[in-house]
Parts: sequence; C-alpha cells; structure tokens
Amino acid sequence: KDVLEYRGLAKLKSTYVDALPNQVEPSTGRVHTDYMQTVAATGRLSSNNPNLQNIPIRTERGRQVRKAFVSRDKDYVLLAADYSQIELRIIAALSEEDTMIEAFENGEDIHASTASKVFNIPLDQVTREQRGNAKTVNFGIIYGVSAFGLSNQTDLSRTEAKELIDTYYKTYPKLRRYMADQVDFAREHGYVQTVLGRRRYLKDINGSNAVVRGAAERNAINAPIQGSAADIIKIAMIDIHKKLKEGEYRTKMLLQVHDELVFDVYKPELEKAKKMIKASMESAYKLKVPLDVELGVGENWLEAH
Repeated sequence: KDVLEYRGLAKLKSTYVDALPNQVEPSTGRVHTDYMQTVAATGRLSSNNPNLQNIPIRTERGRQVRKAFVSRDKDYVLLAADYSQIELRIIAALSEEDTMIEAFENGEDIHASTASKVFNIPLDQVTREQRGNAKTVNFGIIYGVSAFGLSNQTDLSRTEAKELIDTYYKTYPKLRRYMADQVDFAREHGYVQTVLGRRRYLKDINGSNAVVRGAAERNAINAPIQGSAADIIKIAMIDIHKKLKEGEYRTKMLLQVHDELVFDVYKPELEKAKKMIKASMESAYKLKVPLDVELGVGENWLEAH
C-alpha cells in the first residue's frame, strides 16, 4: 500500500508539480495547450503540449493540482461550466427510452431513479450502495460493460452483476433495442454516426476475430454517444465565442475538458457571463431530453469545479 501511494505521489510530482512550471510561456506568464480536432476517432478534442485534459480529478491529492490553475489577477475569477450526465441524456434521447427521458425531464437523480426501478423499491428508500451500483451500470452500459466487469467495479458477485444487468435491460428495453440496432446498422453500412452526421467507420465490424469484432461492436454503440456530446459542446463553444466577441466581454474562454468549459471571467461581468454561458450550452442542440449545465466559480480551478 505504501509503495503504491509513493508511486502515485511520485507520478503527481513528476508529471505536474515539476513539469507544469517549466511549460509556462515567458512572454505571457501562462501555460498554453494545443487542441487537436483530428486525433480522437469520436470527434472529441484532444489536448497536448501540455495535456490539460488529464489534470487529476479522481483522487483528493490529485485534485490539489487544480489549485495551481488560477485566474489572471484579482479582477478575475475562474468559472467552470459542466454538462451534467450528457452522455446518459444523449443515449436516453437516441433510444427514445421513455422512462429515462421522464426521469431527466422531472429533474430526478438519474442514478437513484435507475436504482429505484431495477431494485423495485421507492425512490426515497434507495441506499447509497444501490445508487452506486446503478450509477456504475448507467455509465458502464454505454461502454458495453459485462457481468465480469461490473462485479470488478462493485461489491457484487458475478451472478448478482448479471442479474442487475438483465434487470436493467428489462427496465429500459428501448435502450437495449437501440444498442442492437446500432450494431446492425454498423454491420450493414460499415459506420455509425453522431446526431450531426459525423461518421465513425468501423472496418472490423464484420471481422472474423471475435475480440476485434467485439471492440468494433462496442464502438458502434459508444461512438455516436461520445461523438454527439463532442458535437454539442463544439456548437456551444462557437456560440459562446461569438457572444463574447459581440458583447465586447473581457471574459475569455480558456479550456475545454470534454464535457466542461473553463472561463477566466472579469468579475463585473460574472452574473451576465454565467447566464449567457449556461443558456448557450443548454440550447446548443435540441434533444428529446433537456440538457443541464452546472456552474462553479472560484479563485482557482479546484474551487470552480
């Protein structure tokens, strides 16, 4: 345990604490990243030199690295705007799964709502553990999670995990049908596409190697979801960029980290900017499910997230 902790700390130190100060551009006093449109097959932006999309968030110590990212001066604050569960909202909309759509429309906690349905108990009686298991299934389904994979990620046995997945599909039958339809479409056409028509070609979808074919089948399900989320946030970014320019804001868009945008906001513009950013992101694309954006403000990125 101590060795693992040491390795984790050594990685944080070498990758971030030691490296980031050396990547500050002397002429601006800031760290600048390069964004690329054509690296990730899903259409997501990727970042390098340095990669600012992999600043740690999962561990308490790792999160402290985000404290190093601050607003430009005392007249500015950082604003983080994050799409809430956008991939689940997209799969609910694309599959037209009424039960899930209804939960989102009613502003329910989707993981608690799922737990209530699959465990057949009232919403207010869902335990933290049941919600956690439902959350793992909700996100895992998009990536084709198996009973083996689910049991590894939770305290469930493999039999319990299989039962949970089976019950999940019975609860959300249109979801399963949508996933099967996506794989069938890919087999017939050789590609799948996002809500805006971005294609992901899957050359191995009809391959003879079962492992490679299985990966292509998972991509057939996942790529339209991740790719649609990428399309939507790019539309929002273009709209916000135009509005910042037209409104002669001093506020700047700094970062895109998959489902999150980070801004350096001029304090007198804060309320106006919050309203504009949230509205632009939530109206970027019309789905059958409402998009929801959560905002956070702070002197540094950790506080804002």
